[in-house]
Amino acid sequence: MMNQRVVRVFIADDHPLMRIGLRLSLSQIEGLQVIGEANDGYSAVEKIQNDPPDVALIDMDMPGLSGVGVIRMLRKLYPDMKIIVLSTYNDDSYVNQAMQAGADGYVLKGIGSEELAKIIKSFCDGKPRLSPYLVNLTKGYEYGPKAAGQGTLLTAREKEILQYIVCGKSSKEISNKLFVSTETVKSHLKNIYRKLEVKNRVEATMVATKKNLVT
Repeated sequence: MMNQRVVRVFIADDHPLMRIGLRLSLSQIEGLQVIGEANDGYSAVEKIQNDPPDVALIDMDMPGLSGVGVIRMLRKLYPDMKIIVLSTYNDDSYVNQAMQAGADGYVLKGIGSEELAKIIKSFCDGKPRLSPYLVNLTKGYEYGPKAAGQGTLLTAREKEILQYIVCGKSSKEISNKLFVSTETVKSHLKNIYRKLEVKNRVEATMVATKKNLVT
């Protein structure tokens, strides 16, 4: 039997009890390993740079650098890292800020450890999971064209970038509008092309228009 992949997780939260509880509960779940934690935004970025995890769990409210600031920095540094917000705020403005900054998901803190573990693993596997705690799931993922009998999933950020592609924006223009690096945009473009099964912007525009993937 093949060994199960271990997902490396980092926790950033300014509440000690929250961090301790998360670390203890997640560490007991097979397939997860908590590799570090931080109680403020700046130390979170610094520690993650020293040892990048597969998944970063980020609180929205932290001293120093806010959760949104942390997400923006991590997204520029690590385009492929999964970033999941853990928040007490079930508010559209907070959700939108987090997702615009580049978060992959927004989870409410009332979640249990087993359900959180399933969400973490599903994000790493590229398979969105339905959960009442995952606030932005139904907004954050849209079904794209069906190719070879399979449904294609586009994230909210990928759909946003696809909209700019259809409008003829360059990678540099898109990066300026989204406040991310051009490398991050290029990484998203690769994912878009793969999911749409196309090779370039022209083909992506044609598929997006034909399948009504953008408004």
